[in-house]
Amino acid sequence: MKFIEFTVHTTTEGSELIADIFWNYTNYGVTVCDVADIIALQRDKSTYWDYMDEELADRAKLPPDVLVKCFLPLDIADENIRSIEQELSLLQERSAGFVSLGTLETSRREIEGDDWIDVWKKHFRPLHIGERVVICPEWIPYEAKKGEVVVKLDSNMAFGTGEHETTAMCLELLQEYLHAGDTLIDVGCGSGILGIAAVLLGAKFAYLTDIDYVAVQSALHNAEKNGVAGAVKVALSDLLENAEICGEVMTANITADILCRLSESIPKNLKEHGTLILSGIIASKLQQVIDAYEGIGLKKISERKRGEWYALVFRKD
Repeated sequence: MKFIEFTVHTTTEGSELIADIFWNYTNYGVTVCDVADIIALQRDKSTYWDYMDEELADRAKLPPDVLVKCFLPLDIADENIRSIEQELSLLQERSAGFVSLGTLETSRREIEGDDWIDVWKKHFRPLHIGERVVICPEWIPYEAKKGEVVVKLDSNMAFGTGEHETTAMCLELLQEYLHAGDTLIDVGCGSGILGIAAVLLGAKFAYLTDIDYVAVQSALHNAEKNGVAGAVKVALSDLLENAEICGEVMTANITADILCRLSESIPKNLKEHGTLILSGIIASKLQQVIDAYEGIGLKKISERKRGEWYALVFRKD
């Protein structure tokens, strides 16, 4: 489906007013790109964020304007843009002397809404990870060789294809440390790829959690597609606060700051002598994660590096 991406240049003060106008004309999304949000992220010490591109720390390279964008279906875009521009003119008149709206310069471009699916289908091929796991798109026929397990991925999957170094390392480590009959717990499951692979490798059950509703639906969908839905439970949950289940193996492929914050919570659901696999860790955070988990009594037994990323394995003795 084709869309027109319509952009208005404004200020921080004007961005919400313009976003409110946009929402009257689209159900397909409104975004606000504001340098003030980057500055707030840099200063905020109470919230844990994913890693930020170092170039964003150089404020001189950041755009001075706030960009507010909306996405309009192609067939109604012209009519809606005329209405939006009329409302912008009216807003400018009413705001004069009270709120600075900036230039209100506009631009538009045509985009393909489902472009990412086509790109993903074009370039993704079966991935062999470790000795046994093959990640395969559903539209490509693949006959498993002896000993291999095949995880089928749908084209509309939102998270985790196995291509990223952190996911690949977790899959490799599962093949080393997971035993038949184990229960796996995955915190921050995304697409469910680790839990699904674990069941196909012989785990009797996989308990998966994520705080993102889309991720939970993706994991449920993929578990069904791979025929393991009966052995997989997916919970929309912040960690395992409401879960009494314990596992022989736990995985958490998130970010170092979050791993550190959750260092006392995650191992509570790990059985004695169980294995904890952590990934999503960059070099500058590596020792911080090691200290956090060794500090609560876990023993580091393995460390792996791929590209700029690290994975760690701990044992609960």
